[in-house]
Amino acid sequence: MTTTPRTRTPDWSSEQWQRGARSWVDGQLDRVGRRVTGPVEPRLRPWSLVWRVPTDDGPVWFKANNPGTVHEAGLVATLARLAPDRVLTPLAVDPVQGWSLLPDGGESLRDTLGRDRDLRHWERALPGYAALQLTTATRVDELLALGVPDHRPEVLPELLAGLLDDRGSLRIGAEGGLGPETHRWLRAELPAYAERCRRLAEMGIPATVQHDDLHDGNVFAGPDGYRYFDWGDASVAHPFGTLLVTLRSIRYATELAADDAALDRLRDGYLEPWTDRYDRRTLVEAAELAVGLGPVSRALSWRRALDTADPARAEYAEAVPGWLAELRAAEPA
Repeated sequence: MTTTPRTRTPDWSSEQWQRGARSWVDGQLDRVGRRVTGPVEPRLRPWSLVWRVPTDDGPVWFKANNPGTVHEAGLVATLARLAPDRVLTPLAVDPVQGWSLLPDGGESLRDTLGRDRDLRHWERALPGYAALQLTTATRVDELLALGVPDHRPEVLPELLAGLLDDRGSLRIGAEGGLGPETHRWLRAELPAYAERCRRLAEMGIPATVQHDDLHDGNVFAGPDGYRYFDWGDASVAHPFGTLLVTLRSIRYATELAADDAALDRLRDGYLEPWTDRYDRRTLVEAAELAVGLGPVSRALSWRRALDTADPARAEYAEAVPGWLAELRAAEPA
């Protein structure tokens, strides 16, 4: 299913657009024997519009993506086909519009952890996500054809070079932007960054879908197990890049030190599904490399998400230079 993405963000506030979107939602719900029972509850971000839609059989969720994240609708449908136990199966998608209609997923992992901060919840959630990645590793060409961005180690150096040329997104020298000295340092480090990418690629762990924003707010924790959602930042990449955001979010939520052994246990639990193919030392080394290279992927994801004329993007504009600046901190001694 190849899609042709839109070139600009629609005016989600316009009456014409809302009528069209509501008509689509009503039609898709009618197809499955449900009807809307009240007003929608909107949540707007520069990169997406989400409606909570009450129906006679519980709420459903409509999501419209901007052009930078438009691939999410088709990706969610594909993941539901390949790994139906790991994601919500959409009621409908329009991959060209970037629209998806999803059933309610219930309680999030964040809700669960709000009552019980036991890290065993994450110990159970991470292997399931790894299993999803292993399932999709053989379908990379299909994912790329959907328009899922290519962040594989082989192409990251070129992507970084292009990002360094994008002075507008990096806001070089502006408040909250990338400092000129850091910008020069990053240009000088391009060969070293490319060498680390080459080392990671040569380890032979195949690229797959990489969520790139997997924290407790993007995991459902229901009686049927854990399901992973909000794939707008996803790319085709080294799987272990996931650990950058995931372990950091856990550390901040639990106030653990960066070198706490509990984080290593979570990392190892995530890596366990690969141990039938690679020795643990190789896996740990690959994870360290992928996490160190990961800020480029995060900066690219934010640049796509903020590629809109919506004035609200200014609230998040520091994310692109902020993530890129972290390469200095991630640089091995």
